[in-house]
Amino acid sequence: MITLNKVFMVGNLAKDPDLRHTPSGTPVVEFRMAVSDTYTTSAGEKRDRTCFIDVVAWRRLAESCGDYLTKGSPVFVEGRLEQDT
Repeated sequence: MITLNKVFMVGNLAKDPDLRHTPSGTPVVEFRMAVSDTYTTSAGEKRDRTCFIDVVAWRRLAESCGDYLTKGSPVFVEGRLEQDT
């Protein structure tokens, strides 16, 4: 059986990225992004819903995120899903 774990998301940063380094010196950044969509209820009313997603990036990408991204920045994320809770 073939499996695939790949996602593409476009949204905005919900808060500033948190850049830190592991004990071995590897840069890692964590940030939360908000992804919204609109749907229509059975009564015909339009509603928005927002999903908040935690994102982790490593090494050079982590440094770039820390340097250039701030709260509200539009972001495109390509990666894989990992369950942490």
